[in-house]
Amino acid sequence: MASSRTRLTFCGMILRIDAIDRKILAFLQEEGRLTVTELAGRIPLSVSRCQRRVRELEVNGVLRGYHADIDPTAAGLGFPAIVFVTMRQEDQTTVADFETQVAQVREIVSAQRLFGDPDYLLRVVAADLDSYRRLYDERLASLPGVQRLTSTLVMKDLIGARGLPL
Repeated sequence: MASSRTRLTFCGMILRIDAIDRKILAFLQEEGRLTVTELAGRIPLSVSRCQRRVRELEVNGVLRGYHADIDPTAAGLGFPAIVFVTMRQEDQTTVADFETQVAQVREIVSAQRLFGDPDYLLRVVAADLDSYRRLYDERLASLPGVQRLTSTLVMKDLIGARGLPL
């Protein structure tokens, strides 16, 4: 019998993801604290087969971790901003230094390198306008290779960290 798993190439590895794997991922994405027994009951699948599949998804890097969804305002970080970064120079060393330093700024909650202009999109959280100004002046403006920073303040978060459409 032929496998109904879809072949994917991921980080040089060939992975096979099928409908059961997608269900496992969808349930865990919605509710990461499910026990393997609860998850197996929802699929339906035996506990041992479910556990094996979850472990395989973890080992292969498809399932990267489990996280809590925290309300930023309740955590004292209710001032979100989006920062567009245009680089002055984009040689390999400068880009690597920039990305290393961006990863060390805890207030940057996500960062993407873009094609075209601007070069990067950073999502930043701060407690208030004054803390954001300090972050901007002391950390963001001094990142290597930066030519220009453009900030946009978030008026309303319509869709937060939405899961993937599995």
